[in-house]
Amino acid sequence: MVTIRVLVADDQEAAREALRLILDGEPDIEVVAVAADGAEAVRQALSRRPDVAVMDLRMPQMDGIAAIRRLGAVEPAPRVLALTTFDLDEYLFGALRAGAAGFLLKDSDPDLLVAAVRELHQGRGLVDPQVTGRLISRFAALSPRQAGPELGLLTPREHDVLRLLARGMSNGEIAAACTIEEGTVKTHVNRILTKLGLRTRVHAAIYAHEHGLVPPG
Repeated sequence: MVTIRVLVADDQEAAREALRLILDGEPDIEVVAVAADGAEAVRQALSRRPDVAVMDLRMPQMDGIAAIRRLGAVEPAPRVLALTTFDLDEYLFGALRAGAAGFLLKDSDPDLLVAAVRELHQGRGLVDPQVTGRLISRFAALSPRQAGPELGLLTPREHDVLRLLARGMSNGEIAAACTIEEGTVKTHVNRILTKLGLRTRVHAAIYAHEHGLVPPG
C-alpha cells in the first residue's frame, strides 16, 4: 500500500490536531509535518517533502495563498488542498489562481477531507460541493480571457471532452456521451492537461469557461 505523506498547516492548534487525527486515522495516510503559519509550512514542505499539503488560507507570517505560490516552486511540488472557514470568492479564486488543486470549507464532512487528499494524490482536483455550483461561472465572469495558441493543440475529440468536463461530468458520463471507453477519456483528459499546461480537472474546467468554450449557465 502506498502511504500518502501529508503536511497540515493551520494557525489554530485545535484545528491542526483535529485534521491530524482525521488523516492519521486512515491506513494509507500519514501526517508527516504540521505548521502554524505559511512560512513554517514552506519550510516543512522543503524538509519533509509531503505529497499533499492541507493548507488553511488565513494564517499569520505568510498567508495560505502566498504559501501555495511558494510551494508551487518546490520540486517536487506537493499538491495543495486549501481550507477556509469562509466561502468568499476572493479566497477561493486566490487559492486556485495560486495553484491549489482542491478547495474545502472547514466544516466539510471528514470523509470528504480524506477523499480530497486521496484525489489530489492521484493527480485529480476536488472543490467542495458547497461552492462548486457558483465557482466556475463566477470565476469566468470575473476573469474572461482570449484563447491562446495552446488551445489549437487540442484535437476535436479533446475539445469535446474538455467541454463536457467543464460541465461537471465524470469520466464515465463523458465516455457515455462520446460513445468511447472510460479509459480513453482518462487518456484524453491527461493529454488536455499536458497541452494546456494545467494541473487538474478543476483548472481545466476553469480554463474552458474562461475561454468561452462553454456557454454561460
